[in-house]
Amino acid sequence: MSPRPRSFDVNHALDAAMATFWDKGYAGTSAQDLVDSTGLGRGSLYNTFQSKRGLFEAALQRYDAEWTSRLVGLLEEGEGPARDRIRAVLMSVVDEETAQTPGRRGCLVVNTAMEMAGQDPRITEHVRTTFARMQTALRVGVEQGQRDGSMSKDQEPQALALYLLNSLYGLRVLGKVSDRATLTSLVDQILPPAP
Repeated sequence: MSPRPRSFDVNHALDAAMATFWDKGYAGTSAQDLVDSTGLGRGSLYNTFQSKRGLFEAALQRYDAEWTSRLVGLLEEGEGPARDRIRAVLMSVVDEETAQTPGRRGCLVVNTAMEMAGQDPRITEHVRTTFARMQTALRVGVEQGQRDGSMSKDQEPQALALYLLNSLYGLRVLGKVSDRATLTSLVDQILPPAP
C-alpha cells in the first residue's frame, strides 16, 4: 500500500515551524508548540519530518534559502559600487532588527550557534556552512570594491570579509537590544572609508 499524499503545504508548515524555533529556540520549543504553530497534527509532522530535530534542520535550511540567500543576493546582484552593496547588506540587518515587533528575534543561525553549535556536530556544520557562504559573498564583494575603486586595496580581501562577517552577525546580536541610531552609527564605523 502506498503512503497517502500530503494534504498540506510543506513550505507553509516550515515557515510556521521556523518562526516558532526562532522565537523560542530549539530546546524551548515543544512538540505541542509546533502543532499549534503549524496547525498540523503530530502524525503529519512526524511522518513528514521524522522528528522535532528533523523539522528543525529543515527549518534551518528554509531560513538559509530565504534570509541568507537574500543577503547574498544583495551583494551579488545589487546595483552600484560594491562598497554601497556591502553597506546595503549591513543596513538591511539594521532595518530587520529594528522593525521587528513586539520582540526582536535576531538571526536564527546566530541563535542556533549560541544554543547548539559546539554541542551538536550536524548543527555546528550547518552553522559553519552558512557563515562560510556569507563570508565568501563578502570576500567577492570586497574584491569587486577594490577593482571598482570603492574600497581601499590596503586590506587583504579574506581578512576584511571575515571582519565584515563578524560585524554583520554582531549587528544581529546587538539589534536585539539597541536602537536604530546606535546600529546605524556602528555601520558607519564598520565599513572602511571610501578611498
